[in-house]
Amino acid sequence: MRNVINIALVDDQILFREGIASLIRNEKDFSLVMEADNGLDFLSKLKSSDILPDIVLMDMEMPGMDGMQLNDEIRKKYPSIKVIVLSVHARERLIARMIQAGASGYLIKNCNKAELLNAILSVYNNGFHITPDVLKAIQSPAANAKSPMNVQAIPIELSTREIEVLKLICEEHSNAEIAEKLFISVRTVDGHRNNLLAKTGCHNTAGLVLFAVKYRIFEVLY
Repeated sequence: MRNVINIALVDDQILFREGIASLIRNEKDFSLVMEADNGLDFLSKLKSSDILPDIVLMDMEMPGMDGMQLNDEIRKKYPSIKVIVLSVHARERLIARMIQAGASGYLIKNCNKAELLNAILSVYNNGFHITPDVLKAIQSPAANAKSPMNVQAIPIELSTREIEVLKLICEEHSNAEIAEKLFISVRTVDGHRNNLLAKTGCHNTAGLVLFAVKYRIFEVLY
């Protein structure tokens, strides 16, 4: 039996929000558990809700509290909730900033239904969703970097084994599967994963994947 994905929708554009809400309600594996027209409204509803969404689809420009501020609040108070940005803005700097701030995906509002549904499933199953727009945005700042840098822009070095583990993480292997492939213990894999998080400054697996893509340690093909 497949899990139902609980989704929240935060957007002050009523017509757009109603369209996305209708789309979600027509998908049997999705459940729209919350709607809000800005960040403050959404946080207020979260406090009184018995069900937390797995994923929130949110706009960037909203009154009261915008998407960037809301993303920060979600990261602090509800780290289990994944964020997918739906925005009219395709500026690379904005996309990169939101991804670096912990958003799991970023879609332009003119995307089609299949792209949106695919993004939701990808974020739910893998913790991240990379589009060509995101790929371009996160790789641009790293184009001239001589070595990978952490979130504080300090150059770092990864060992050969850490790179092997990172690539397998990007291929969506579990710790047990990585241990089997590399002939090491699960505890050792945990150690390498923790070292990768510490070195890069990433907060989670999604951050590690985006780091690997940014510095072309792992290639995403379209």
